[in-house]
Amino acid sequence: MQGPRSIAVADGDLAAAFPQRLAGEVRAVLAVMPEAWSAPMSPFSVDVGDEAVAIPYRIYQDEPPVDVVCSLTAVQRAILHCLYSRHSDGLVRQRHLEQLVGSEEPWVVPFVVQLVGEYVLEILEAIQHGLSGMTSVQHLRYGDFIAQNPAFFARTERRVVSYWSCYYRWRFPIFGTYPGCHLLELLRAAATDRTGRAWPRLTPAGLTK
Repeated sequence: MQGPRSIAVADGDLAAAFPQRLAGEVRAVLAVMPEAWSAPMSPFSVDVGDEAVAIPYRIYQDEPPVDVVCSLTAVQRAILHCLYSRHSDGLVRQRHLEQLVGSEEPWVVPFVVQLVGEYVLEILEAIQHGLSGMTSVQHLRYGDFIAQNPAFFARTERRVVSYWSCYYRWRFPIFGTYPGCHLLELLRAAATDRTGRAWPRLTPAGLTK
C-alpha cells in the first residue's frame, strides 16, 4: 500500500504569512521543513504593521527533527513555531503554540489570535496560561493588531461563542467561565488601552453574566 503522496509547496505559499523583511529567515526555515502531503489550506489575510500577510489555515507537513530545529536562530525557530501552529494535528499546534505564546514579535500575534477562535480547549488553556502574565510590550502588540484588524477579531469572537455553544456548554454552562471568554476579555482590554476607547463586545447579551 502506498503512503501519502508528498507535494512540493511553493516557498511563496508560506513566506506570505510573514512580513517581507523576514524573507531570508523564512527561506531558511522552509529549507528544513519536510515536503507536504497536501497543499496549505485556505489562507486568511490580516495586517501586521503596514503589511498584509496571508496565513494558512492549515499546513500538512511533518515536523523537522529536533536537532535541526535547535540549529536554527531564535527568529527562525519562532517562524517555524508559527507555521506549525497551523498544523492539521491539534497536538502539533499546541506543542508549537506553547513555544510561541510568550513572544513579543508583532508577526507572532495573528497566529496566537487565530488559535483563540479555534475549538481545542487545551490550546485555549495554553494561550490563557501564556498570556496571563502579558508584558507591556505584548499588551501593545495585541492591542495594535486588534485595532488594525477589527473584522478579524469580530470573526474570532463569533467563533469563540460558536465553539463554546457547540462543544463546551455542558462543561461551562456560563460563557463567562469558558477560557475563550477570558481570552476575549484580555484582548479587548489590550485594544481598549491602545485605542483609548472601549472596544465593542460582540458576544451575545447575557452570556457573560
